[in-house]
Amino acid sequence: MNESDLSLAKAMVGMEINSTGTTHRKSVVGRVQEKVFSPTPRNKCETCSCGGEMDQQKAQDRRRTRSLNAPSPVQQFGPCGRIMKNSAMVMTIQDPASQRLTWYKPPLTVLVIKKVRDASVLSPFVQLVHWLIKEKNMVVFVEHSVMDDSMLQANSSFQTVKDKLMTFQDGKDDLTDKIDFIICLGGDGTLLYASLLFQQSVPPVMAFHLGSLGFLTPFEFENFQDQVTNVLEGYAALTLRSRLRCIIMRKDEEKGLVPSTNLLVLNEVVIDRGPSPYLSNIDLFLDGKHITSVQGDGLIVSTPTGSTAYAVAAGASMIHPSVPAIMVTPICPHSLSFRPIVVPAGVELKIMLSNDARSTACVSFDGRYQQELRQGDSLRVTTSIYPVPSICAQDQISDWFDSLAECLHWNVRKRQKHLDELSDLTQSSSNDTLDSLEQSEQIDS
Repeated sequence: MNESDLSLAKAMVGMEINSTGTTHRKSVVGRVQEKVFSPTPRNKCETCSCGGEMDQQKAQDRRRTRSLNAPSPVQQFGPCGRIMKNSAMVMTIQDPASQRLTWYKPPLTVLVIKKVRDASVLSPFVQLVHWLIKEKNMVVFVEHSVMDDSMLQANSSFQTVKDKLMTFQDGKDDLTDKIDFIICLGGDGTLLYASLLFQQSVPPVMAFHLGSLGFLTPFEFENFQDQVTNVLEGYAALTLRSRLRCIIMRKDEEKGLVPSTNLLVLNEVVIDRGPSPYLSNIDLFLDGKHITSVQGDGLIVSTPTGSTAYAVAAGASMIHPSVPAIMVTPICPHSLSFRPIVVPAGVELKIMLSNDARSTACVSFDGRYQQELRQGDSLRVTTSIYPVPSICAQDQISDWFDSLAECLHWNVRKRQKHLDELSDLTQSSSNDTLDSLEQSEQIDS
């Protein structure tokens, strides 16, 4: 593994190296395992009669892997041309088929996130927590507000493990370096909440479908013991769901631009007109270049994971979460030709009010933390190096297309009848005449 691959592996599991070379441990035991697919070994060159050894670089160039992306491009073009190395590069495209989870030591701490205000989740929550503590000897963290649930207090099984639970409060307690594993019970909102809790490296997330939609929660709870055990003891397929780094720069008359908000979002950041009766009028910049001005109800900047959320409702395409990209979707644009666009994941988007905007705009992050964007303020959006490692129930392909079919009813329609089923109709339509129909009526009478 060369230096760039090592840096990528460390970034994917949250190993952050500062300028002095000190390593900060972000995710305790989760690690992405890179699975290498080697070509069939050949000792002699088969393309010529020289009989020499095949050059190792050429063999690597011909290597193909099972991937959602095209094979990695060759970095050299002809005798002289090559891609210039960029020391500022923060991420590269990883083969999605190589994204596998393994543990270099057994996980000890688990965070259980359950859907709030839903009585149907209480029984599975108690079963899971009791099993993790009694059978797996794990330290279980839950949110402090869970302990105040009156229905849980009346559960006798919960009382036996209540004192062994560790609690935290969102916004007050730092979970960094404390959690090895996350289990979500509920709908897609539980996974979004887990993403917001960890604003740097995220532990592996296993999401059980106990909500109303469940697009991001592929696991069923019926046999949770076997499924959790398989993940804890073996390897599991991962979908590294990219997140957006969103920074709001506030205009200060004395200090200039000052960062006020710095968040990682899993689905999307939305800029809209809020309660204003006027159209939003915002400028969109791509790597510092003005691309267009948006006039309409607003703009959605989403990850591939978020493409199947607000973006698809606004007319965007659906993008597999392993595709490295950022989607820009207008909300009710005042132009028939303004269509959603997909830009590379490495670019930086800047969004700010146009000089002739009639009102301010509102910004929200994954549906939370709504703020006002005023004249002179700007929103900077780019892809973060800290993805959400979502554990697959089957694999990256099956999970996503099953969710499209089951949750969004993608391409669901009645099947067209086979010609054999229509044979009676085709035969009668060619032979029936008015006289024959009259004769059949007389016989029947």
